[in-house]
Amino acid sequence: MAVYTHLAAEDLAQLIAQYDVGDLVSAKGIAEGVSNSNWLIETTGSAQEGTRFILTMYERRIDISELPFFLGLLDHLSAKGCPVPRTIHDRSGAASRRIEGKAVALIEFLPGVSVDHPTVQQAHNVGAVLARMHYDALDYEQSRANNLGPSASARVLEQCDADALAKIDPQLPDMIDEAQSIARNWPADLPQSVIHSDLFPDNVLMRGDEVSALIDFYFACNDAMAYDLAVTHAAWSFADHGRTYRPQIGQALMAGYESVRPLEQAERVALPLLAQGACMRFVASRAEDWIETPADALVTRKDPMDFVRRLETYRAGGTGIFTA
Repeated sequence: MAVYTHLAAEDLAQLIAQYDVGDLVSAKGIAEGVSNSNWLIETTGSAQEGTRFILTMYERRIDISELPFFLGLLDHLSAKGCPVPRTIHDRSGAASRRIEGKAVALIEFLPGVSVDHPTVQQAHNVGAVLARMHYDALDYEQSRANNLGPSASARVLEQCDADALAKIDPQLPDMIDEAQSIARNWPADLPQSVIHSDLFPDNVLMRGDEVSALIDFYFACNDAMAYDLAVTHAAWSFADHGRTYRPQIGQALMAGYESVRPLEQAERVALPLLAQGACMRFVASRAEDWIETPADALVTRKDPMDFVRRLETYRAGGTGIFTA
């Protein structure tokens, strides 16, 4: 369960009392997530704020100095009508507080479920909402650099060491040169906005075919919008651990995106390499986590080869794979 810090009931009650949301009724730890502690909070509620919330305690992989960027982005997108949960501010107007030396934020609860096997219509709607989010974020005043770009992926794989990578899979050391090549050829000057950069199916909540919420913006940054589309395409369009490409899902995602924001020609040309770079990001991060996780740890390791297989599909398919 992704609750790394235990908070007593009285501590939670005192924390919730700092918000205009009523009294604490219940708090349940949420198993999903690997970086932060999360609770589903229920309160007696208020007409303005409602009765259900997500409480997040930021534990790792987030620079707390960047928290205003992330939380401000939620408020910015929500205010524009984008399906993104807003931050609940405390009675002093603060978007976050500290408890036991750690930052916490109370976030609006939006209903919905994540899908494991998206339908064509669901993929189309996700693409459309992603494009809308890109438009809505264009005038967000804060900015954050992407620290997980292609150069970072190459550096991570180099630091992992070829011998250690080979113990995961004999093919994996080849990804060091591949990552360096992607970084050298990375396109510049593509249209940018604030991007989600991690829009996997578990970061999208659906109600039927409709998108009810985009969540977990803690990798958001300023970068090419087409790169965000490529990350989402890689995350949604494959089955069987990257072995099977689902063209109807990939095409629907592209069509949905372009129904809101048509791509420029330079973006279309760049998409195969952008998708390879997206895959390499997860090859690198998964390889690093695999190597650093002790063999006896009660953690299910994620196989970096899932994204090596995706990368190979993009390399072989060229621009044709992105035909909407």
